[in-house]
Parts: sequence; structure tokens; C-alpha cells
Amino acid sequence: MPRTLLPGKPYPLGATPTSQGTNFALYSENATAVHVCFFDEKGSQTDCVHLRERTAYVWHGLIRNIKPGQRYGYRVEGPWEPEKGLRFNAAKLLVDPYAKALSGEVDWKEPIFPYDLKSGDPRKKCELDSAPGVPKGIVIDGRFDWGDDCPPEIPIADSIIYEMNVRGFSMQNPDIPEKLRGTYAGLAHDASIAYRKKLGVTAV
Repeated sequence: MPRTLLPGKPYPLGATPTSQGTNFALYSENATAVHVCFFDEKGSQTDCVHLRERTAYVWHGLIRNIKPGQRYGYRVEGPWEPEKGLRFNAAKLLVDPYAKALSGEVDWKEPIFPYDLKSGDPRKKCELDSAPGVPKGIVIDGRFDWGDDCPPEIPIADSIIYEMNVRGFSMQNPDIPEKLRGTYAGLAHDASIAYRKKLGVTAV
């Protein structure tokens, strides 16, 4: 099934779900082409999309209908010049360095190295697909669901941000039940909230 590709944005890096799909952004100064490839739950590649946009060495694109839970990886084209430290090899699936979650583990028995391991020659390119032995990134929606609540919406100029140690904050407070002291529940206890409000704290 062909994927609809929009220009997207170069920031944030990684895979960011939106209402239209998922924005992919990957930094590579020396790449000549970047493809984001999709995989099913069994680890089989279903398709790849060539990211056409490039902004300040960041390759990016918004791909419609890619939702949280989708597994993916990158195939990056570029120069094969081992003497300069450049080993671009599109046969090798790359893990997104900005992935928020991964599926699978590295299988060292698969041809995951960019060069021909059997010959021992680091200058000889390996054309075998490494995807079966490489973990896949997972698109994650990290937005907080406020449910029936709502964000405080206090201007930063009016905010008082209180940094604390969860355990230490409530351990010696006699107004908090002993079994809750030093816990997150103790931090959320009415006595803790009243104390922070008395200080004028707006965020923890």
C-alpha cells in the first residue's frame, strides 16, 4: 500500500505521532538518501518510504496513517569509504537513535555488520540484509492524557517550581500517615499539598 508523504518537520528528532500520521526526523550529515522502513509484529518488512526533505542535515517527512505501535527502522545511503570512517550500507537496518521504545534484540548470528565479516576485510561491503537481527523502533505517543483534569496553565513568570526528593519530603511530616511517608502517595497527601500551597509552589 503506497504511503502518503508530506514534508514534515526537522524537529523533534525521532518518530513523533501527530493527528495526521507520524513525523520522522533523522540527522545525518553525509547521507545521500534516507528511507524509513516499516515492519509487522513478526519482524517482516512491509514497505519503505524515501524521506525527501532535508533541513540542516536533518532528513524528515510526515507519513500519513502511521500510528503509535508501528515498528520501524532506517536504511541510509551514502559513501562507502572505510578509510574515512564512512560505511553507509542500505542493506543494513539502522536503529533510530531517538527511538522511545524498541522491539527485539540484537542477533549476533545475523549479518549485522556493514562489512564482510567472513573475509575479515573491513573494506569489503556486505550486501546481506541485517533486518532479522536488528531491534526495531516503535512509534510511541508520549502525550499525557489529562482525562477529566486540565493542565495548570500558569504563566512561567508566575510559576514557583519546587524541586524535591520524594522520600525525604514526607519522611518526617507527622501530619502524613506513617505508612505513606517517603512514598509518592505521601507526596500527594492532603497535608503535603497544603504545605506546598502555603509556600506558594505551583509545580513540583
